[in-house]
Amino acid sequence: MEQTANKPKFRTVELAYIALGAALIAVCAWITIPFTVPFTMQLFAVFFVLTVLGGRNGTIAIAVYLLLGSIGIPVFSGFKGGFGVLIGMTGGYLVGMLLIGLVYWLMTKLLKPSVWTELIAFAIGLLLCYAFGTLWFSTLNGEKSFYASLAVCVVPFILPDILKLALAYFVGRKLRPLIP
Repeated sequence: MEQTANKPKFRTVELAYIALGAALIAVCAWITIPFTVPFTMQLFAVFFVLTVLGGRNGTIAIAVYLLLGSIGIPVFSGFKGGFGVLIGMTGGYLVGMLLIGLVYWLMTKLLKPSVWTELIAFAIGLLLCYAFGTLWFSTLNGEKSFYASLAVCVVPFILPDILKLALAYFVGRKLRPLIP
């Protein structure tokens, strides 16, 4: 009789890389310049982790990072943690990082993988992150309209985020062949 064992959904090495990805996002979140929405290196790590680990494992790493922060581990900007941070003023941008991962995963799964597919997926994901985070911020901050929130929370970040995306993608593409 032939034995048909179920293949595990994740190999141990994949779980280790997912954990390292979540840890990298946390460390990059701690590199911060305080502002209404802090300047951090989180997005660099998100783009890097997705580039190196791929859509599925990279998105899971982002989800693990958010889960760790939501249960109180101080992985968010300013060494903050807790569900209150996740549902606070800037929580929409944190959740938006998961949108970046989901868009990247979907587009790289459905379309022919290429540099352009990946970069367009990142651009669409980043726009969704901005839109979701700004909507969240302006909803919680009744004093600012969506457009005023956009001016404070997105406009100063566009150029730095594009640079983070380009650098993370360039470095990630160089390292991706080294990851088993």
